[in-house]
Amino acid sequence: MPSDSPLSRLTAALEATVVGQPHVITDLVTAFLARGHVLLEGVPGVAKTLIARSMASALGLQFTRVQFTPDLMPTDILGTNVFHPAENAFRLVRGPVFTEVLVADEINRTPPKTQAALLEAMEERQVTIDGTTHPLPPHFFVVATQNPLELEGTYPLPEAQLDRFLMRVRVSYPEADSEVAMLRGFHQREGRPASVERVLDVATLTELQARAARITCDESILSYVVKLTRETRASPRVRLGASPRSAQAILAAAKARAALQGSDFVTPDDVKAVVPSVLNHRLLLKAEAEVEGITPDDVLRQTLEQVKVPR
Repeated sequence: MPSDSPLSRLTAALEATVVGQPHVITDLVTAFLARGHVLLEGVPGVAKTLIARSMASALGLQFTRVQFTPDLMPTDILGTNVFHPAENAFRLVRGPVFTEVLVADEINRTPPKTQAALLEAMEERQVTIDGTTHPLPPHFFVVATQNPLELEGTYPLPEAQLDRFLMRVRVSYPEADSEVAMLRGFHQREGRPASVERVLDVATLTELQARAARITCDESILSYVVKLTRETRASPRVRLGASPRSAQAILAAAKARAALQGSDFVTPDDVKAVVPSVLNHRLLLKAEAEVEGITPDDVLRQTLEQVKVPR
């Protein structure tokens, strides 16, 4: 990727603020280019919200953060029609979903009814309130976070909701050198929050997403993606394998990854790079596999090793 390209400027701006998480930034930009949504999973304090906020600032998009809690209602997300006596009419009071980048913090802390309120917004980029459909901005992008360790008072996302996320990205602790750099930056800012300047305009964002969708893809790549998904269904450790929609998600992410790398066509390496984050939340393992300590990531590693790479 050329150092002066729009995407290189975007990743450089994010890496200057979010230290020690290059794979997270790469996946986040990939998902945005593919017009998908991202679930960030990690323990508290590893900069999940900072990553999302920095992404919105660098893209120059409107940013809204919602803290999901057990008492949050669907209307708190979508909004509601309020009657105004002076006008003798109802007027829509829009909820935080009417934004461009929505950060759903601790999404697994709210009940399924409220989680489901995001389904239509994420899938169709619109919401329906009292029978009226309201479109969302074309660059609508959801970044949800959840803590995988804290189980008390949580509502695990059902499979249908998880499937709406193009990628589940795990945010881990940074390396020691990166953690020192983070602390140095905090000291130099005198405790002030890190900030990211806008590096792209709306027209450029639209063109980048359109270019990612137009990336050339050989027939052999299509066959490779299908073989990977079908291999997960054949695994003796898997109860529910990757669906045909999962294959579409892999292809969209691989095309976006190729665009991010500055390439005009998808390679097998692009596919292999995105498969873990695209499929790790779409596989359901058998009980005996979970007892053995096997994870979806283990199954995916084995799948990538077993399926022959096209030449």
